[in-house]
Amino acid sequence: MAEPRVTEVRLPPLEPFGGGELEADGDYDGVEFGGLDLGGQRGAGARFIDCALRECALGGTALTGARFVDSVLQGVRGVGTDLAGASLRDVEVREARLGGLQLHGGVLTGVLVKGGKLDYANLREARLTDVVFEGCVLTEADFGGARLERVAFRDCVLRAVDFSGVRMADVDLRDAAELDIARGVERLAGAVVRPSQLMELAPAFAAQSGLRVADGP
Repeated sequence: MAEPRVTEVRLPPLEPFGGGELEADGDYDGVEFGGLDLGGQRGAGARFIDCALRECALGGTALTGARFVDSVLQGVRGVGTDLAGASLRDVEVREARLGGLQLHGGVLTGVLVKGGKLDYANLREARLTDVVFEGCVLTEADFGGARLERVAFRDCVLRAVDFSGVRMADVDLRDAAELDIARGVERLAGAVVRPSQLMELAPAFAAQSGLRVADGP
């Protein structure tokens, strides 16, 4: 089992954001966005390099196709944040609270998602390589058709997750605090689980194969 290759993000001294709204295809290099309400703004295709977004509201913010490189998202929150097709490389997402996050078709490389809560995240057809989910709650996350390589779920709660059509390689589920797979249990080839987790998943495996389990001895 190959471990994810994730390194700590080290930011240079940052300049505070000068105000106004995010710009589509904007270039942000070495900028700190602190405590701002960016809800509903449109920054499709924007590039964030060596940036920090801390305690920002991102409800309904459109960042489709955006690029985040060597950046930190700390305490961001909101419903309906649109990151469809976005690219995150060497990024830390800490204590985020996002509902209905749209990240389908996104590319995540060298990403740490630590703490926080993601409800109904759409990661369909996304590509995750060297990604660690640590101490966070994922409720009804949809990974349908995604590709996961060297991905670890550590001390995470996964509730009603959808792995339909997923391709996995070196995916470590052993340290998940809770593992509830709503769909796609048959797609776990390439993943590793604990024996106790296998027993918990047995009813789902049986249902998938059409096996009937009788009551009694």
